[in-house]
Amino acid sequence: MASVWSQAESNGRVYFYNTVTKATQWTKPEELMTPSERALANQPWKQHTSPEGRPYWYHGESKQTTWEMPEVYKNALAQSSQQPKPQMPAPQFVAGGTNSFSSHAQQRDRDEYGERIGQDRQIGYGQMDVNGTRAATFDTQNDPNYATFEEGEAAFISLLRRQKVQPDWTWEQTMRATIKDPQYRALKDPKDRKAAFEKYAVEVRLQEKDRAKERLAKLRTDFGTMLRRHPEIKHYTRWKTARPIIEGETIFRSTNDDTERKQLFEEYIIELKKAHIEKEAVMRKSAMDELVHILKGLELEPYTRWAEADTMIRSDGKFQEDDKFQTLSKSDILTAFENHIKSLERTFNDERQREKTTKARRERQNRDRFLDLLTELKAAGSIKAGTKWMSIHDSLKDDLRYKNMLGQRGSTPLDLFWDVVEEEERALRIVRNDVYDVLEDKRYEITPKTTFPDFRALVFTDRRTANIPEDTLSLIFARLQEKIVRRSEHEQHTSERHQRRNIDALRSKIKHLSNPPMTANTTWESVRPQISHLEEFKSLESDDLRRQAFDKVLRRLREKEDDTLDRERSSHGGATKRDRRTNGHNYEREHHRRTPELDIYEAERRKAMADRERVYSTKAGATGLSPPPVPVPKSREREREGGRH
Repeated sequence: MASVWSQAESNGRVYFYNTVTKATQWTKPEELMTPSERALANQPWKQHTSPEGRPYWYHGESKQTTWEMPEVYKNALAQSSQQPKPQMPAPQFVAGGTNSFSSHAQQRDRDEYGERIGQDRQIGYGQMDVNGTRAATFDTQNDPNYATFEEGEAAFISLLRRQKVQPDWTWEQTMRATIKDPQYRALKDPKDRKAAFEKYAVEVRLQEKDRAKERLAKLRTDFGTMLRRHPEIKHYTRWKTARPIIEGETIFRSTNDDTERKQLFEEYIIELKKAHIEKEAVMRKSAMDELVHILKGLELEPYTRWAEADTMIRSDGKFQEDDKFQTLSKSDILTAFENHIKSLERTFNDERQREKTTKARRERQNRDRFLDLLTELKAAGSIKAGTKWMSIHDSLKDDLRYKNMLGQRGSTPLDLFWDVVEEEERALRIVRNDVYDVLEDKRYEITPKTTFPDFRALVFTDRRTANIPEDTLSLIFARLQEKIVRRSEHEQHTSERHQRRNIDALRSKIKHLSNPPMTANTTWESVRPQISHLEEFKSLESDDLRRQAFDKVLRRLREKEDDTLDRERSSHGGATKRDRRTNGHNYEREHHRRTPELDIYEAERRKAMADRERVYSTKAGATGLSPPPVPVPKSREREREGGRH
C-alpha cells in the first residue's frame, strides 16, 4: 500500500507532506522510517555531526554529549540489524545485454542512482565474451558483513586510507580506485559510501590543516629565534635588506616558500614595532611625570605665559641632562604646561573662594553683632521712632561691634540703624492711628495753642489709648503740633500768594485804563472811581493793597519817563540821569526802586507749588491731621537722612 506521506524540500531543508490531511512536518513519519530508524526513534540518544564532520551523540533529557557511542544506542542499533532481511538473488548482468536483477533491488538502484550506478557496475570483474562485450557477475555471498553501520563505515574509511584517496578527488575517481576491493561493499547503500567519502575528505583536510598549523607554528618559533640572534635587524628593517643577512641560516633553508619566509619576517618586525612603541610609551610617560616635577619646582604663577615658561623649562639643568626628555615633542611639553597651569588656577580659585566665603561669614557675623548692639540700645530706650543717627552715634562710635562694620560690603551701620527705626515707626503708626480715631470720635481739633496736658487728658479718657506710654504719647503730640504749624505756614503762604496775584491783576487793569489813560502825574483819587466796580478791585480787602497796585503802575511810568529823558540828553552829549546816579553812588538804591523783570521760570515754580498744595490738602483727610507718610525706599530715606546729618 502506497504511503500517504511524500517528501519535499524548502530552502534546502527536507520536510514531509501528508497528501490526505494536507499536514506538513519536519520530522520523518514512522511509515517512511527504516527498521533501524524505528528502533532508534524512541531512544533519548540522538546522533549528530560536528562542523568538522565528526559524529557525536546527544541525550535530549539530560543534555549530555559524548564522542563515544552509548551502549543503549549500540544495543538498539544491533537489534535493528538482526531483524530478518529478505533473501535477494545475486544480481547478474552482461554489459550491452539485458539485466536480470531481482524486482525490488533492481528497481531501487535504477530510480535512485541512474546512470552513475550503471557505470559502477560496468567496472566489474567479468571477462570479455566472444562478441567483444564484457560480462561481470558479483557474488554477494563474499560481501563483508558488519554488525553495525558505524563498523561498516569505519571499514570503508580504512579502505580509502589504504588506497591513499586524496580529499580533492571526485567521487568517480574514488570509485575507480576502490571498487575492486571487497571492503568497498562494507556499506551496502551507494549514498552511504559517498557520504563516508565526504566525511573522510573533511577529516583529511582538517588533519592536513592541523599539520600545516603545527609546522608553521614551529617554523615561526624557530624563525623568530633565528632573527633575534641578529641585533642588526631593527623594527624599521625591510625584507630585501634582511634577506642577505639570514639566508645562510639553517632555519631559513627549512622552508622553500619565500612568501612564507617573508610573512614570518614581517610578523617578527611587527613584534619589534610593538615592543618599540611600548618602550617609547613607557619612556614618554616617565619623561612626562618627571616634567611635572620640574614644573612644580619652577614656582610658576597661574598667569605665567607659555613663552616665558618654555624658556625656563629648557634652561633647567635636569631637563638638559636627561636624554629621555628628547622623546617629548613641543606639543607634549605645552600640554604638560597647560595641565600644570590649570592645576594652579584651580588651587588659586579654590583659595580665593575660601577667602571669599570666610570674609562673607565674618561680615555676616559682624552684622549680627551690630544688630545685637542696636537691640540693646533699643531695649535701653535710646532708639525709638523718630530717633536720629547723630543722637546715638556718640554712644556706639567706640564700640568694637560698630568699628568692625566700617568699610564692610553690604548693609552699612546706618542702613541697619534705619531698619530698626523703621520697625519702631511701624509700631508707632499703629498707636498713632488709635489716637487719630479717638480725636475723630471726640471731634477734638488740635491747634497751635493746645497743650500737652490737655491732649494727654483727652487721650487717656478712652480705653483704646489709656495705656499708651507717656513718652510715646509725647512724640505723637509733638508730630501733630509740627504738622499743624506746617499747615498754618502753608495756608499763610497760600494766602499771600493769592493776594499778590490779585494785586498784579488790579495793576494790569490800572495800566490798561484808556479814558483817561494813566500818566506819571495821575493821582490815586482820580483813578479809584474808574476801577471801583472791577472784580479785581473788590478781591482786595483793603485800600492799602489797592493803593499798592496803583503805586507799582505809577512807579513804572515814571521810570519810563526817566529813560526817555536820558536818551534825549545822551543824544545832545549831556550826562544822563543814570550817569549822575552812578557818580553819586546812588545807583544801588535807585536800582531797587525799579520793578524787577519777570522771571521766565516763575510760572513753572508756581505750578509745582500748586500741585504740592493740592496733593497735601487731598491727603490731609477730614480730621485736619497729617496722613500716614508715603512709603519711601529705604535707600532714598537713608540718603536724605544722611545728608541731613
